Amino acid sequence: MAARLKEKYLKELKPALQKELGLDNPMAVPRLEKIVVNMGLGEATQNVKMLDPLVNDLALIAGQKPVLTRTKKAISNFKLKENQIVGCTVTLRGNAMWEFLYRLLAVSLPSIRDFRGVGTKLDGHGNYSLGITDFTIFPEITVENIKKSMGLDITIVTSARTDDEGRELLRTLGMPFRRAETVAPKPHAA
Repeated sequence: MAARLKEKYLKELKPALQKELGLDNPMAVPRLEKIVVNMGLGEATQNVKMLDPLVNDLALIAGQKPVLTRTKKAISNFKLKENQIVGCTVTLRGNAMWEFLYRLLAVSLPSIRDFRGVGTKLDGHGNYSLGITDFTIFPEITVENIKKSMGLDITIVTSARTDDEGRELLRTLGMPFRRAETVAPKPHAA
């Protein structure tokens, strides 16, 4: 089964994006390459009982099993030992990536209370990172079973060469960017 957003991108959005960016070659049109979902486990590094439910929650959100990330060296100031589990990450590609992005844009982000859009800053290479403070916005998570609410980071990697191309690709896909608000100048006190 092909992802809905992927079909829409290929049939409607890609030709429109090619025309808007003024590209002659359809292969030069920016596209999604992967989405990386990362969760730092925080207190779970000290309490092993918290680790499994958080990893299972990330697996439910992403639709595939996360990989545990470990420390490379010991840092005593942070109470970290070498090879200690500090987070988990999932890299999504193909249809799983498209389905996750569709659920993020259509269901999860609009469910945030007082949501006014996401920031417009990209990383300089056309990639976008988004921090979510509470992962219970995803419909796969039942709030009753949560012992500790955690945040997660989502990085959308594109083939765009510039931030403007990447921003235009994400805007075309439906990313709810914040509108630039015009601020009236403050009256100068004499």
